[in-house]
Amino acid sequence: MFAEPAPLVDRLRKRRDFLAAAKARRAGLGPFLIQGRDRADAGEVRIGLTVTKKTGNAVVRNRIRRRLREAARQVLPEAGLPGHDYVLVARPEALKAPFAALVADLRRGIAKLHDPKAASRGEPRSRGPRAKAPQPKAAHGAPTRAKTAQAETPCAPTSPAPPAPPTGSKPPPTEADRHE
Repeated sequence: MFAEPAPLVDRLRKRRDFLAAAKARRAGLGPFLIQGRDRADAGEVRIGLTVTKKTGNAVVRNRIRRRLREAARQVLPEAGLPGHDYVLVARPEALKAPFAALVADLRRGIAKLHDPKAASRGEPRSRGPRAKAPQPKAAHGAPTRAKTAQAETPCAPTSPAPPAPPTGSKPPPTEADRHE
């Protein structure tokens, strides 16, 4: 009478597992971001869900979480690889997207994580400072940008500023103060 439910997928429970998945490969899709890592064991597939307060209030977050959990329950037993952890980071679009589209996006995201051709696209980006783009070198003897900027702006002669009075003390008395 009722359809046999798909086998349940184990959950990620510890923060360190979520952090390890965040450092691994990722694939950005419309309603969510999927992060995946190989634990290097033959254990079962595990899933973690992240739905932040930016996505909405508690009711909205729970609805998104239930939708993503059900999509993962349908997709991960056949598409997920043993010994892998997957984390779905929800976006607000996950609430309004049709459920069939969520399932299709999850299949596509898992395939993207495991596709060897997508290895360079899915690797984590460097979290360090950005490297500066190389500046073109000027020909020998040609003025550089700094030299041309100096040449274009004439400098007016400046006189030295008078010394500032020491802070926290009275200014020295003037001639008018002495005669009073």
